[in-house]
This record gives sequence, structure tokens and C-alpha cells, in this order.
Amino acid sequence: MPSASSDSSPSVPSSLWRDVDFRRLWLGQTASQLGEHASLVILPLLAVLTLDATAGQLGVLRAVGQAPTLVLALFAGAWVDRWRTRTTMVLTDAGRALALGAVALAGLSGRLGMPGLVALACAVGALSVFFDVAYQASVVRLVERDRLVRGNSALEGSRSAAQIGGPALGGALVSLLSAPIAAASSALFFALSFLSIRRIRRAEPVPERPEHQPRVRHRIVDGLRFVAGDTRLRAVGLASAAFQFSFAAVMTVYLLFLPRELHLSGVVVGLILAAAGPGALLGSLLAARLPGRFGHGPVLVCAAALGDGVFLWVPALNGSSALTVPALLVTGFVFGFGGQLVNVTIMAVRQAVTPDGMQGRAAATITFAGMGLAPLGSLFGGFLAGEWGLRTALLVAAAGMMLSPVVMAFSPLARLGRRLPAPHGEPRGG
Repeated sequence: MPSASSDSSPSVPSSLWRDVDFRRLWLGQTASQLGEHASLVILPLLAVLTLDATAGQLGVLRAVGQAPTLVLALFAGAWVDRWRTRTTMVLTDAGRALALGAVALAGLSGRLGMPGLVALACAVGALSVFFDVAYQASVVRLVERDRLVRGNSALEGSRSAAQIGGPALGGALVSLLSAPIAAASSALFFALSFLSIRRIRRAEPVPERPEHQPRVRHRIVDGLRFVAGDTRLRAVGLASAAFQFSFAAVMTVYLLFLPRELHLSGVVVGLILAAAGPGALLGSLLAARLPGRFGHGPVLVCAAALGDGVFLWVPALNGSSALTVPALLVTGFVFGFGGQLVNVTIMAVRQAVTPDGMQGRAAATITFAGMGLAPLGSLFGGFLAGEWGLRTALLVAAAGMMLSPVVMAFSPLARLGRRLPAPHGEPRGG
């Protein structure tokens, strides 16, 4: 594996940006993430502000939207390892555009209700599982291993841009125009992603399939064994599970806390959520350099502790203070910075230790371990808010997020140095 210094060469980013197919993937990813981040604000705000959803109903809405990760992630990994990622991303973009278009049509016709909103959120969540797994595998198929940190940094920067524009756009459209128009805007972004990724022309090196292909369940088990058998990937899965469960609970309470406890409008809520975007953009830029200077392990632990711990003081805020909104903006920025620094570094480590034929299954297994608990976290957040009140519930959920940096600090991840680890041996069942 090349040293971090070689990966930081100025020629690397320029060579990546000269690659037309890489630019098309970047544009498609940016549009897709913009649509996704807008919809993550639009659908809950639509439920809270337009359909007058209770804490329990909001928890159910978020849980159903996240449940497909638990059900489909492992299958998606086995699928992606056998098919072209470009095809998977194009089909899922088209499906999400149609689903959010259905929300818009139902809203314009006056037939939008909680059952329909929950069903469509589930459809969008299911398609997003396949897109996300395919996207992570596509990076390795388009970018050389010694450029993974740079490639991930550029692509994760697109997610940062989406975090800046998506929540603000979604909150503004719901408040200033209408919920159907807000949903339609997300559908348009998925359509743009469809058009961009569809134009990728590079022949994708799909792993060869053996004459006697193992059954899907055997391929899934191989993925589980591979991740569980590598102490670094096992730690990633455990830390992700702790974070995603607690973060889902935090966001369920937070989306109620901002408009109902602090009496903030939809536009302000959108701007507060969007504050994570600039922080994430900075985090994605520094992720290309900080691990090579201080070591991947120290960066992971410190960034996770900073980003996750910043929510602990939010329950002390109140709506009457002139410092409340600026404090919330700073909170979002710090969370975005730490979270994105962790995301880019973790992804580079996971891709580096995983052979090509296992990329999809490794990504799906870790997604399953982490995001699979998000529906339960959303339900737990709704339960806490209903039983203990918004402030107490937010404090408890935020404290739970600190389990993630603790897990990393006591795992082999904390000892990772400046160089990316070497690839693991090829698994059985290719």
C-alpha cells in the first residue's frame, strides 16, 4: 500500500477530475444525495406541520423509512457483487423519483395521509439501500486503490454539498410553497442523478461468476463471516450500530424539539439541519490529509467524540434566547465536521481491507449492522419523547451517541497508523 504522502500528491485530484466517468458519478451522487437529504426533511416536516403527526406517528414514519436497511441490506450486498453498480444506481434513482412524484400527486389531489406517506417512505428507503451499497462498491471499481482516500473525499464532498442545500431547500419549500412542491423537488434531483449516472461509459469490472454459483444465502453468510472475522471491520460494525441507533433516536426527538419546544419555523429548522453541510464539507476536505498526518485511528476516535458529543448541550437551550439559533447552527456544523471526517476515513479503511469480490457484501453487512438498528432507534426516540418529555429524551439519546467513539477507542481501529491497512485475503464463494 502506498504511503499517505503519495496519496496526497497534487496530481491525484486533477487526474481524477479529468476522468469523465468519475465526474458523471460525482454529479449523479451529488444530485441523489441532494434529493435524499431534502426528502429526509420534507417527509417528517410534512407529517409534523401538515398532517399534525404525534411523536409516536413520527417515530413510526422514520422507522418504516429506515426498516428496509434491516431487511434488504444483506441481500443488496450479494446482488451488487454480481451485477453492474451503474445499472443498480440508475434503476433505484428512477424508482425514487417515481415514489416522490407519487407523494406530490397525492398532495396536489388532497389525498395525502399518514398511511400513504408511510408506504412511500418505505419504498424510498428500500431503493436507497440498493443505491447506497452500489455507490460504495462503484468507487472501488472506478478508482485505483491508492487513490481511494482522494476519491472518497471528493465524492463525500458531494454529500456535504447536499447537506448544505438539501435540508434548507426542503424546509423552505414546505414552509413557503407547499408539501407537494417540496416532494416534487426531490423527485427532480433523483431524475438528474439518473441521467448523469446513466451516461457512465467505462466498462465495469464485475467479478467473475463461478460455473456453479453459490446460493444468495451462502453469499450473504460469506459476507457476514468476512466482516466478523476481521477485527477492524467488526469494530466498524459495532461502532456504527451504537451510533445509528442513538442518532435515529436523537433525530426523531430533534425534529419535534425544534418546532414544538423551541417554536422554530420550518425554514429555520431547515437551515439548522443544513448547518451540518458546511461542517461536513470541511470534514471531507480534511479527511484527505489528516489521517496521513496524525494516523487513521486517532482521527477516527477524536472526530467521533467531537461530532457525537456536541448534541449533549442542546437540551439546555430555550426558544427565547437570542443565542439559541446561532448555537444550533454551531452544533450542526461541528456534528457535520466530525461525522464526515469519520465517514470518509472509515470508508477508506473498509475498502482497503476488502477484496474486490467482497466489496458489496462488506458494505452491506456493515450497513446492516448500523442502519439496521435505526428503525428501532426511531421508535425508541418516539417512545422517550412521549414518556419523558422532549428535553429529557434528547439528553438520553445524545448520551447514547457517545458509545460509538468509546467502542472505537477500545478497538484495533484506534491503533491504525498513517498508512491504510493491507487488503484481507480473498474470501471463498467469490
